[in-house]
Amino acid sequence: MDNKKKSNIKFSTIKRLLKYATSIYKLQFVIVIISIIVSAIASVLGIQFLKSLIDNYITPLLGMENPNFEPLFVAVVGMGGMYLIGILSTYLYNRLMINISQGVLKKVRSEMFEHMQKLPIRYFDTHAHGEIMSTYTNDVDTLREMISQSIPQVFSAVITMTSILISMITTDIYLTFIVLGMVVLMLFVSKYLGGNSSKYFVKQQEDIGKVNGYIEEMIEGQKVIKVFCHENESKAGFDRLNEELCDSSTNANIYANVLMPCIMNIGNLGYVFVAVIGGMLAVNNILTIGSIAAFLQYIKAFTNPVGQVSQEMNYVIMALAGAERIFALIDEKEEIDDGYVTLVNAKYENGKLVESNERTGLWAWKHPHKDGRITYAKLKGHVEFDDVSFGYVPNKMVLHNIKLEAKEGQKVSFVGATGAGKTTITNLINRFYDVQDGKIRYDGINIKKIKKEDLRRSLGMVLQDTNLFTGTIKDNIRYANLEASDEEVINAAKLANADHFIRNLPEGYDTVISGNGEGLSQGQRQLLSIARAALYNPPVLILDEATSSIDTRTEQIVQKGMDELMKGRTVFVIAHRLSTIRNSELIMVLDHGRILERGNHDNLIKNKGMYYALYTGAIEID
Repeated sequence: MDNKKKSNIKFSTIKRLLKYATSIYKLQFVIVIISIIVSAIASVLGIQFLKSLIDNYITPLLGMENPNFEPLFVAVVGMGGMYLIGILSTYLYNRLMINISQGVLKKVRSEMFEHMQKLPIRYFDTHAHGEIMSTYTNDVDTLREMISQSIPQVFSAVITMTSILISMITTDIYLTFIVLGMVVLMLFVSKYLGGNSSKYFVKQQEDIGKVNGYIEEMIEGQKVIKVFCHENESKAGFDRLNEELCDSSTNANIYANVLMPCIMNIGNLGYVFVAVIGGMLAVNNILTIGSIAAFLQYIKAFTNPVGQVSQEMNYVIMALAGAERIFALIDEKEEIDDGYVTLVNAKYENGKLVESNERTGLWAWKHPHKDGRITYAKLKGHVEFDDVSFGYVPNKMVLHNIKLEAKEGQKVSFVGATGAGKTTITNLINRFYDVQDGKIRYDGINIKKIKKEDLRRSLGMVLQDTNLFTGTIKDNIRYANLEASDEEVINAAKLANADHFIRNLPEGYDTVISGNGEGLSQGQRQLLSIARAALYNPPVLILDEATSSIDTRTEQIVQKGMDELMKGRTVFVIAHRLSTIRNSELIMVLDHGRILERGNHDNLIKNKGMYYALYTGAIEID
């Protein structure tokens, strides 16, 4: 990316950030600008008053036998009042900027989270969760510093410098040239040191995201790390990323920390030059003592903002790098949903299926047609794959010409090695991904015509990796149906054979869990997941290694509940334990995305093919 493109991106990012502030806090932002201007002008007027104070009040008093200090006192009080106005203005705009910055960050976080819910599964499959979390934490925090501190300070510095420059020119043009010469040198030094600092600050933010992503990965994989004794290797990987972060942070802060002393010393050098030359002019009565004193104050007041702006620009650029990552998430394309068939409550009137405003327990697909007709089809759970081919990456197919039919109330099971395409089939049923070729029909309707939300409402899933949320056991089961009563929750737990262990917990169903079910065994967490599916009561159920984390004894207990749960539903089962799918009406044996065998258990055993080999242990499912 060339420099021009980079600058355009930065400008557009600044514009977008300011739009947040100005659209929400228009009045407050106007008050902030006015307060900054008042504060800057008060500071400049205070310095100008110093000249008048010395030349018009203090110097005349030196020659009086009986000096009258009253005018001097009044002048000092007036000067104090002017500085007080500046102090109050400074306090006001800093206080308001805190409110504005926190409000903007609240809106940014809300937009990020709201948009994230609309992103396709593909986004989360291709982005490290730690890097996404870093966007919510580190990148957002840099915005806080920029909005609340850097932007008002830079604006204040610009106003102050402009006012002081005008005052210096009106005081003495020749001394002004000396100051401007020092400023040119400051800008040159600032460009070199600040440019390098900014470059490394941007790199630092990127490295922080990588480190966070790696740490999250290692935390989630601790069992695997310990089982394979990869502690040293994981530490080596962390050390490498940590070293990169250390290098970028060190370089960024070296340049940033050196910048201010260099700028200040150049300013001090200008101060000495002006003091010497100004003294010579004062001796020759070209300038008054008050003018020299004021001019020296001008130099301090002028050079300090130069250094301040140079310093703050580092944080601005770092924040803009974070803002670009934030906006990159917000600008990610939402999950496309062009479906128009919806799921509605239905009832029979005069033998005809019609839509109902009340919950009837009967569901139907509402299908609008191009000619204006609306037809209703009962939700049965009939799923058909018609010559489906799919790949997560173009030109790399995972499934090849899959043909299958799961009739209403039928149990269909998939077996095969890892990577055979079992989970991919269930992902396609949920439309987490869309097929490249072929069609998937649900009750005779192409699922691309069904709104995703309604499609997923008709499907229940029990995954191998159980996700529980902070809250009570009851709330975690009720996650499937927020309107469910306590009695319905308990009945669902009983169906999954989870009621017994729940009642033995300290607070029973009101026991609070956190951290994805810390304190519960893997089997207990899976039972809660099954209970959640039971409460959801979907016509189609997907069990992806649902009992893989449950021991053999517990599996026998759970299987009875699972059989009850599967009654009257179309069920797709992925299982490593073939004993759990013996009663399946249809078993599919997959290998590298192709169906090698299909049939029920007895028929497949008679054929003595791959299923027979898997069942007898001649071939192991990896």
